[in-house]
Amino acid sequence: MIFPEHCKFVGVAAEKPCGDRVYVLSRYLLRETEGGYELLEVVLDPAQDRVMREIISSRVLATPAEIFSYPEKVQLNDRTRLVRLAQESGYRCTVFTGLEENMTFVLDPDLSGFLTLHVYDVLPPRPTLSASLKEMEALGLFGELSVIFDHHIRDITTVPADVYPCRAAGYTRTLDADPLRGGERVAGCLTAQQFCTECYGTDFTLENICPLEQIAEEPFIARCCRAEREGVGTWNGKFGAIVHWGASPAKIARSVQEVVSRWSAR
Repeated sequence: MIFPEHCKFVGVAAEKPCGDRVYVLSRYLLRETEGGYELLEVVLDPAQDRVMREIISSRVLATPAEIFSYPEKVQLNDRTRLVRLAQESGYRCTVFTGLEENMTFVLDPDLSGFLTLHVYDVLPPRPTLSASLKEMEALGLFGELSVIFDHHIRDITTVPADVYPCRAAGYTRTLDADPLRGGERVAGCLTAQQFCTECYGTDFTLENICPLEQIAEEPFIARCCRAEREGVGTWNGKFGAIVHWGASPAKIARSVQEVVSRWSAR
């Protein structure tokens, strides 16, 4: 796969105000032809000290018949999405136009070299960790990491229980608003277990819904309400990051970057 690291390396060749010279940063040219774009790789003259330089060699990477121009503007920094879109196009090469009219391309798309990061979260209410990652990914925040997020979201409405964690999730009987009478099946975690024991005794059964109970793949990132568990390391033999239930987007992003960096170093 060829996917330029930055759109600044991709030039669009239409008219020739400077003859056959091209911009100093250009490594690839999308040349307009009657049949569509032709993709070329170019080598510029390193001896020239000017903004527009002569081409000393070039080769065609894709012909117009092999190139698809994606019809909508996209976030060019969301690299994982662009590779997926390029795969779906069915063409060897897909050309993309960015939100600011910059252009790039993906040639022979292949996600096999991308790292899969497993995300563990629950709903309802909103699966904050998973949702935050999707929002940041759409902004292109993780583009340089070449990472694929695989979301594992447990729906706790399917857990057979009499009492659930909180009213915010829409339940009618919850720990934050209703006392236990004894013998209930409680959907909760270690914190819920400690709360119930301290306030009502031990006459209840816990159905553990903590996202950490789901972890089966690595590397991972998971959400947990226990502050002492925060950080990057190993949990039940799996390497990843644990972020607090109310972690900010900035903290989540830093955790992703640290997991990817340390996993790659391994």
